[in-house]
Amino acid sequence: MAEKCKWKTCEEEEEKSAFIVKFSNGSVKNTNQFDLTLYRNIDNTNPRKKTRRIVVAESDRLAYVGSNFGTGSLQCNKLCKYFVGVLDKTTKQMVVHNAQLFNMQAAIPGESVAEDTDKSQTKSYRDKVDSLIEAFGTNKQKRALNSRRLNEVGNETLHLAVAKAAGSIIEQKGIEALQQEVAATEAQADSAVYLPQFNAEAKKPEDVYPFDGLLSPVEYAALEEPGQKMEELTSEDLQKMRDSSPQTVLYHLECLPKEGEARTRQARCVWYLSLLIKLAHERNITRKFGTEEGCPRIIQNKVMKNFTVESFSKSRVKNVVSDSMHVKLASHCLALLLHMGDFTADITQLHRDLGISENRMLEVAKAMRLKLGRLGATNADAEIGDEHKLVTLVLPLVKYERRVERRKRKKMT
Repeated sequence: MAEKCKWKTCEEEEEKSAFIVKFSNGSVKNTNQFDLTLYRNIDNTNPRKKTRRIVVAESDRLAYVGSNFGTGSLQCNKLCKYFVGVLDKTTKQMVVHNAQLFNMQAAIPGESVAEDTDKSQTKSYRDKVDSLIEAFGTNKQKRALNSRRLNEVGNETLHLAVAKAAGSIIEQKGIEALQQEVAATEAQADSAVYLPQFNAEAKKPEDVYPFDGLLSPVEYAALEEPGQKMEELTSEDLQKMRDSSPQTVLYHLECLPKEGEARTRQARCVWYLSLLIKLAHERNITRKFGTEEGCPRIIQNKVMKNFTVESFSKSRVKNVVSDSMHVKLASHCLALLLHMGDFTADITQLHRDLGISENRMLEVAKAMRLKLGRLGATNADAEIGDEHKLVTLVLPLVKYERRVERRKRKKMT
């Protein structure tokens, strides 16, 4: 009967520890081909560094390096404890040693493992994915990668050019002059959204807001039939319209010229003005808008395109008059009234007919650079002390400074 083996643990000394190596790119059939060398850290005072070991396996063709620290080390050394038993055949005793695992990686001459590790750590996730695409990506992915990199280069070049141009402009003009220009540009941009066609360099009042910008010759000719109906209204008809029609429209119908081209022009403008005021009170605009009044198709398309916005609600696209469109309607009605009233208009009547606030109407008049004034009650039915605000188009145009109101902070009580 064979003699039994006995287990015997060794003392935990470094010289008696076992080192197990694992090659990352294959297995070794003949260990005699390698010359193994163990290196340890000379700093024995530092508890972290004194246990660091490096194993080097050199052969005729290539050298392999493994360590028990750093990113290339195996994490299993920290999670588990390994032992190796060595059997003494003479005494039949097995001595158990502590063991450490080393992952041996090929060391290529001319490349630094530490530098590669630092580069891989500093690379972002996007850069790592790009590297994979360059190495293993399809042709489509590589084309997309090259296109994105070209765009990034173009954006950087554009930013540098813009920064250089901005710096030169600031040096030439100065910061204060640029701030004034930006404020003026913003004011023009805000007013250009809702103001009609405007000519600030006009020599005559009628050219500041040209009539053709409100009604083109084709649109003006299309209003022949509706305008003729306005000319044929009698005093009895106007009396019946007093309770249902806007006061601005009634006032200009009562003041129609007796005959001639002036009467025709005024009648057509009054009808178009009544259509715009009616549009301001509509919520959802349909294609039937204005058909009851005999609105020409070209005028209907003009109104839908210029004074309504499309809104999606309940799986349907609807045309609505938004707040900005209300302001645009007010500015166009005011410009039309200036041509109808010798470049003077009553904005008090107009803002009541349109259903907007007086302050909003005053903002529109100031944006149109009109001169503000006051007038007493225009009819006997008005209340005592009721003053109407008038605007007049005079040259040179009035300039109003934009005031930025600051909200007052409430005092804590």
